Amino acid sequence: MLALSSASWAAPAKGKPTKGPATILVLGDSLSAEYGLVRGSGWVALLEKRLASSPGTQAKVVNASISGDTTSGGAARLPALLRTHQPTHVVIELGGNDALRGLPLKATRDTLDAMVRACQAIGAKVVLVGMMMPPNFGRRYAEEFAAIFPAVASARSVPVVPFFLKGVADRPDARDWFQPDGIHPLAKAHPVMLDNVWPVLAPLL
Repeated sequence: MLALSSASWAAPAKGKPTKGPATILVLGDSLSAEYGLVRGSGWVALLEKRLASSPGTQAKVVNASISGDTTSGGAARLPALLRTHQPTHVVIELGGNDALRGLPLKATRDTLDAMVRACQAIGAKVVLVGMMMPPNFGRRYAEEFAAIFPAVASARSVPVVPFFLKGVADRPDARDWFQPDGIHPLAKAHPVMLDNVWPVLAPLL
């Protein structure tokens, strides 16, 4: 994926998004694709509802999230999504599956960086959503993985959500907030997840 030609990334950059209602593209994995949930109960659907009820805020949301997606998968889909939707804002929520599969952390970081640059090339504002791995992955790996998101955000001057599952995965009764697989949050966790993203995204709208 990293060997993609510069033309592939430059293809969407035929013009900046036109003025008008914001278009927010959410590019994520199962945490954003409502895996195991009733449709309309995930944090992205809740974001749409919040935007609709926010005075003076006109925005539509395009949820391009796919369960199981990795950063390389998202990167492969990104050029077409940018061309099709010409988003004014892009929320990138990817990386967790890279870690679960033990993929090289440098590749994850480089891919996220390339994705942010591609979005910025069309004038879109980017929010990077940070993730953390549980301790059983090993302290060093977990720390290096968590450091990817603020590092890319700092390098590209974009805001970052420190930890997408803050208030969910780090609470004393965390097991009661997840589906039986222990990976995917229950519907009751998604308002908390939205509240983690909203303070970072809202100032950009």
